[in-house]
Amino acid sequence: MPATQGSRRSGGGIRGREAVAGWVFTAPMVIVMGLFVFIPVLMAFYVSLTSWNGNGSPFTGGANARFVGATNYTSLFTEDSLNRQNFMQSLGNNFWYVLFVVPLQTAVSFFLALIVSNRFLKGKGFFRTAFYFPSVTSSIAISVVFLFLFANAGAVNAMLRAVGINGPSWFSDSRGLFHLIVRPLGLDNPGWAQAQVLGRSLWDWLSGPSVAMSVIIFLAVWTTTGTFMLMFLAALQDLPIEVDEAALLDGVSPWQKLRMITLPMIKPTLFLVITLGLIGTWQVFDQIYVMGKGAPAGTTLTPAFLSYKQSFTSLQYGSGAAMAFIVFLLIIALTLFQRWLMSDNRSTRRSRRTAGVAVATSRGQNLGGPVR
Repeated sequence: MPATQGSRRSGGGIRGREAVAGWVFTAPMVIVMGLFVFIPVLMAFYVSLTSWNGNGSPFTGGANARFVGATNYTSLFTEDSLNRQNFMQSLGNNFWYVLFVVPLQTAVSFFLALIVSNRFLKGKGFFRTAFYFPSVTSSIAISVVFLFLFANAGAVNAMLRAVGINGPSWFSDSRGLFHLIVRPLGLDNPGWAQAQVLGRSLWDWLSGPSVAMSVIIFLAVWTTTGTFMLMFLAALQDLPIEVDEAALLDGVSPWQKLRMITLPMIKPTLFLVITLGLIGTWQVFDQIYVMGKGAPAGTTLTPAFLSYKQSFTSLQYGSGAAMAFIVFLLIIALTLFQRWLMSDNRSTRRSRRTAGVAVATSRGQNLGGPVR
């Protein structure tokens, strides 16, 4: 017996051999990730601390790659320059893009998953294929198709003219959607909206997505819902059937079942879908590159495309790398906030407060009056 305990402490036995085998099997992937992910990330971070212009090596220093420290980062927030103006505009554009795309693609994909998971639906295979098909199509090809559909003489404007509506010049209209909504109400760049925040007026920050960006938003939602639908579908099919039977026996309505049973049980999948949506929307590049390269008037400019443009067009690789790392930190912050928002502990505390209020209210009613 002591010998057995000693061998366990020393890492021997079956468990010890399993640990060694695990490291042997994972070592190739760890090496590949280190060589092609972690080391390049560290190299890119060093480039963001230099003024490298693409000539020579950024690690040899000299006039082509002077070490400037955090200047590339601070200049994007403090210096009144074109770089800051473009970067802040790209952040504003991408914020509205995320704000519209993530909720829409999550809600639509969940709704489609509910449809195709219905046990009474006929032709499930057809609908699953039809809903998923846009997700496996090339993003470049779909972007080109949308350019033709939303052209001035395209199919969308032709359909609008058929019902008496003059469609806009979709990819030439830089007006924000919220500006278009409030201007007929007499609100057009009031005094309070002219205050400057990080080099842009509040009126510009609150413009909403432009008409051109709205087309890209529609394209993103249409092409991503299929993938997220499959994730929700897998989670719904994994729910125990006993829960549905118990809900039916208790007389739970479909809405109550969805809100009180289904959504809490698929919370891990919901967290995954929202997280992947946040990451994908903050890294949008393909559609921007194909559908205007930031035009019109920079209203479709995003940090990912601006980082590429700053590096490979303006040859300011340090500034471009700094923009990429700022977006990386922003994604991490939003993911952590979302994780806290959807945490079980927070939900438990909220449920306890709700239950406490309900109990106190019922006691007050039993005593003959409301609780004050």
